[in-house]
Amino acid sequence: MCYGTELTCNAVLAWCGEMGVEWHYIASGKPMQHGFCESFNGRMRDELLNETLFLSLAHARVEIAAWVDDYNRERPHSSLGYATPAAFAAELDKQWPASLRPTGSAAQPIASTALMRKTTARL
Repeated sequence: MCYGTELTCNAVLAWCGEMGVEWHYIASGKPMQHGFCESFNGRMRDELLNETLFLSLAHARVEIAAWVDDYNRERPHSSLGYATPAAFAAELDKQWPASLRPTGSAAQPIASTALMRKTTARL
């Protein structure tokens, strides 16, 4: 997605090409191709980002973590039958056969900061 200035977009596209990252476009006028992300982003923007003055990076991390915790553990979601995401996930987990049940937990962030690999420039 190229939201922002054309120069930023071109820089991201160039980096993707250099790193061998495949780029997938969302068709113009079709934001529902990523509706779940748009819905989450809109809620986070309206309920947190537009309402909070972050005083530091540490403060932003604390406030965002608290909002995410509330979003996942306290707030019922209509799309989940008015269950919280945590309760819904726990119920789904019970349905897995023991031999196929995932191990570990998502208490830690699911994604971490990507490591930059050294690659030679492609010409």
